[in-house]
Amino acid sequence: MAEILIRNTNERISGEDQVREFLESHEVLYEHWDVSKLTGELQENFLLTDEQKAAVLKTFDPEIKDLAARRGYKIWDVITLSEATPNLDELLAKFEQIHTHTEDEIRAIVAGKGIFIIKGPEEIGYFNVELSPGDVISVPENIPHFFTLMENQKIVAIRLFIEENGWIAEPFEDPSFIKA
Repeated sequence: MAEILIRNTNERISGEDQVREFLESHEVLYEHWDVSKLTGELQENFLLTDEQKAAVLKTFDPEIKDLAARRGYKIWDVITLSEATPNLDELLAKFEQIHTHTEDEIRAIVAGKGIFIIKGPEEIGYFNVELSPGDVISVPENIPHFFTLMENQKIVAIRLFIEENGWIAEPFEDPSFIKA
């Protein structure tokens, strides 16, 4: 279940309803999908084959199609990152740059853990959204953010896109941002 850490105050927000309420107040979509419906070989598997990725998408087809119908997504895929990913540190360094997009950025976490760091209004500042399996989050377009892995450095996530070429990141320079 997702948890939020407000960086300026170290306040933690937990519990599905409280997380959803906080995120919705910042126009961030939050949902929770049932990952227990994945078959055994797909659960906590960070080395998915293309066939297994297709099986993940098939498992969540109703949820994906519902979300796509509501939000205009046209394509989707599965991304896996782990210690077996070539150049993982280089990829993470690229991910860990604050940026914006002209469309929202969405992740449905299937396995592992990830974290969105999102810029809130001035009185809130940056907040971390720590994601676990089943958490679905969509950061609105033009909101400064970045996504990275948590300490376990393993994740399987479904990504959905409006643009067929995927998100195009626009760097966002913010001297007030302090890495944790």
